[in-house]
Amino acid sequence: MSESPRLVEVRQNVLSKNDQLALELRQRFDQAGVRVINLLSSPGAGKTRLLEETLRQLGTRHRVAALVGDLATDNDARRLARSGAAVRQIETAGMCHLEADMVMGHLEGWHLADFDILFIENVGNLVCPTSYDLGEHGRVVLMAVTEGEDKPLKYPGTFQWANLVLLSKLDMAEAAEFDAAAAHTNIAAVHPGVPIIATSARTGTGMAEWLAWVEDL
Repeated sequence: MSESPRLVEVRQNVLSKNDQLALELRQRFDQAGVRVINLLSSPGAGKTRLLEETLRQLGTRHRVAALVGDLATDNDARRLARSGAAVRQIETAGMCHLEADMVMGHLEGWHLADFDILFIENVGNLVCPTSYDLGEHGRVVLMAVTEGEDKPLKYPGTFQWANLVLLSKLDMAEAAEFDAAAAHTNIAAVHPGVPIIATSARTGTGMAEWLAWVEDL
C-alpha cells in the first residue's frame, strides 16, 4: 500500500526542518573551528570500541569530544569517558536515529571552540539515520566483517552517502570466513570510489590510517 499524501508531507516537513537546523549546526561548527564526524553502523558493528580507542589516541594531540546516541542507558557514554574526552549521552527514548535538534540541545554548556574534533556516534541502525543531516563534515559507515559481505547491497542508501567505509573487527575475519574481495566489490557497486579502511580496534590494524583520515578531514 502506498503512503498517503499527508504522511509524505509530514515526513518532508520533518526533514526540511532538520536540514535547516543542520545548516545552522554546520555554521556553528565552522565558526568554532571544530570538525565533526558522524559514525553510523548496525548494532554490534563495533562503533563504541573503535571510538573509545580513537578518542584515547587522538586525545594525546587533539582536543576531542563525543556525543553518543542510544535508545536508552548511558552505558556507552560512561565507557567512552574513560578515554578522558568530553562525552555526553543522547537518549532517544525509542527513536531509531539522531536528529539535528537532539545534537543542538546536547551541545548546551559546551564551548565548541574548546574542541578540534567532535564525533557523533549515531544510533545502531542502517536505515533511519541515513536521511538526517547532523551538520557533520564527514559521514563514516562501519561494516563489521561478521555481518556478511552483502550489507552494502541491502542498505545502499547508507553506503551511498558515506565519505568513508570502515571494515571493522578485522581480527575476526578468518573465523567469519569473510570474503574481503566480495565486500569491496559490493561497496564499489553502490558507491564507486569511496575510501575503504580495514580496521581492528582490538589489534590496532588500520588505526593509523583511520586516524590520519580523521586528521586530514
